[in-house]
Amino acid sequence: MRRMIIAIMVALTLGTTAQAAQIYKWVDDQGVTHFDAQPPAGRQTQQIDIQKPPTPPAPANSKSAIDGEAEQRAVDSVVKKKVAEEESRRAEDCKLLRTNLSQLQNNPRVREQVEGGLKRLSEDERQGRIAETQKAISDYCL
Repeated sequence: MRRMIIAIMVALTLGTTAQAAQIYKWVDDQGVTHFDAQPPAGRQTQQIDIQKPPTPPAPANSKSAIDGEAEQRAVDSVVKKKVAEEESRRAEDCKLLRTNLSQLQNNPRVREQVEGGLKRLSEDERQGRIAETQKAISDYCL
């Protein structure tokens, strides 16, 4: 048992000694960065301490990050609401355009409201309105 404890202590001591080796960093003439246990002759090197872990990047101010996320969610909510309203309005407009097109195509005696009363559309006017409505549907509706 005693030998086992001594062997473990020796292994731990040697393990930490092996980790304590110094590492050097340098850049060669081609701009390539090298890391090695031996510094090159005639080169400027930087010693890397491998015992100390690299410092993690400073965390952003968590309160400002939370505030930023909350603000972004609020903006997203407003935008989604506006998009939904526009889609609803577009659907209603498309429904009205399709209804108008159906009326124009199925009814040869179409009348429209003018200042003094009702005016009947001629066949050329009706065909023109049909073409305009079809174009509006193809441009505006999906």
